[in-house]
Amino acid sequence: MPNPSIVLISEEHTDQMLDGFARYQAEYDVRVARSCHEALQTTHDIVAEGGTVALFASESVLPDAEVLHCFHKLREKVPTARRLIAAHWDRFLIDGPALRAGMAKGKYDAYLLMPRGARDEEFHNAITDLLSDWGSTVPDPEVVSVKIVSPVRDALTLGIRDFLDRMGMASTVYPPDSDGGRYVLDRWEGEPAYPLVYPLNRPVIHATSVRDVAIALYGAPTALDLDHVVDVAVVGGGPAGLAAAVYAASEGLSTVILEAEAVGGQAGTSSMIRNYLGFPRGISGMRLALRARNQALRFGTRFFTGQIVDAVRPGYDGDPHVVCTDMGEVRARSVVIASGVAYRKLRVEPLEDLVGIGVYYGAAMTAAREMEDQDVFVVGGGNSAGQAAVHLARFARSVTIVVRRPDLAETMSQYLIGEIEYNSRISVRTCTTVVDGGGDGRLEWLGLEDVRTGEREQVPAYGLFLLLGAEPRCDWLPPEVSRDERGFVLTGRDVPKERWTDGLPPENLATTVPGIFAAGDIRSGSMKRVASASGEGASVVPLVHAWLAPAPEGTTL
Repeated sequence: MPNPSIVLISEEHTDQMLDGFARYQAEYDVRVARSCHEALQTTHDIVAEGGTVALFASESVLPDAEVLHCFHKLREKVPTARRLIAAHWDRFLIDGPALRAGMAKGKYDAYLLMPRGARDEEFHNAITDLLSDWGSTVPDPEVVSVKIVSPVRDALTLGIRDFLDRMGMASTVYPPDSDGGRYVLDRWEGEPAYPLVYPLNRPVIHATSVRDVAIALYGAPTALDLDHVVDVAVVGGGPAGLAAAVYAASEGLSTVILEAEAVGGQAGTSSMIRNYLGFPRGISGMRLALRARNQALRFGTRFFTGQIVDAVRPGYDGDPHVVCTDMGEVRARSVVIASGVAYRKLRVEPLEDLVGIGVYYGAAMTAAREMEDQDVFVVGGGNSAGQAAVHLARFARSVTIVVRRPDLAETMSQYLIGEIEYNSRISVRTCTTVVDGGGDGRLEWLGLEDVRTGEREQVPAYGLFLLLGAEPRCDWLPPEVSRDERGFVLTGRDVPKERWTDGLPPENLATTVPGIFAAGDIRSGSMKRVASASGEGASVVPLVHAWLAPAPEGTTL
């Protein structure tokens, strides 16, 4: 397979563009087009040769088309390619105001100043970010950390790939009779049983669950070896839990995180978060989570993954709280509940039977790559649904967002609504619900109902992605921790007055049990946004400090 291409589009400044991309020529097929028409023809030739385009880089003015119109045509040919404008320094300030608005609608990914000489590292930082995002979403990544061998793309195989994607480990599925498949089979003893998983520099395993793969990569969970009391036990490794761990550990508190699945929580499945402070070009949920994890590790946080918390025993009169898992217990002077939420079930029985084989809860980044040239549906009106639809549109022939409401404005950020309106592959069906579906061995059709008229319609569908809103999963909490009627944890002034102490409510992120706090989506009244969850995770640490200040005598740290 040929190297992926970078197509430079410039009439007046071809030499500067080529000089700026010289360092990429060893690993990318860098081509030059002098007009939009030539860029379209070059792209046609690349695709006809069996290649693909990773990046289109155009100067801000083209001789035969407005640059954003040209990008629109190029996206129709290669929807997975990233697109950037590299304006010449004579035109950077002039063209910027009119063009930058297009970024908010997803018309392109970055507006940069053309390289001004060798080692313009600010420019190259943006380029490598874009190429990295492209590489993490292509169906067959070049650099593979884990090889999977399976004759079928079943729910288990997809679940394994999804877990690996969320952990930032690129993988590829090989048929048994392929070169990659035979390579793995040569390292397997006995009769093959699929799927076989070959993690880098580790023995080949037959995986019967995602947990088998996690154990192969990170080792089997062992009984928690904490024979001392820690300052903070954080339950959940999403944005709120990671932020709490970073700030607590950086201030010298002994901190552990207990996470049942992949680090990052629901946010870790987001293809691109564009409104997170400090990332003007956006950042994928996976990368945000892994950066936060590495940051927490740097300050000394200990991570225990695959640890499902099934109970918390509150401590009173100076005794520590006890967080219980099936592998042991953690004694902690304070506990931060940051376990997040799960997507609400659709509860349409025929579709529940197809989960993993055409029906998916959440963004399912891995499944998106299986949707090439197919018709898919996204159910949900929040930002997660919008991000999933935009990402799916890179692969699917059509993406339909299904919502009960008359529009998206009440539940989705405007920048996403604008991006959806601009994308010709995405449509929105309002006042509609999914009431039926089926297929022979996988999803093939859906039944849709108009909530106003009751009229039903059957439509072909290859994929259904359900992002229906939040349901708390915290039945493991003790009754002493108050929750609202939906099961979310109550904190601060939301706590019923009869549970206040001396006529005063708990602190804003404190629960009804002293020393137990809640942050992020699990908390009643939270915003259900990545940034707000991170903010609450950071904000809870001063409250933890205040609680720990009068440390009981004799406590072992």
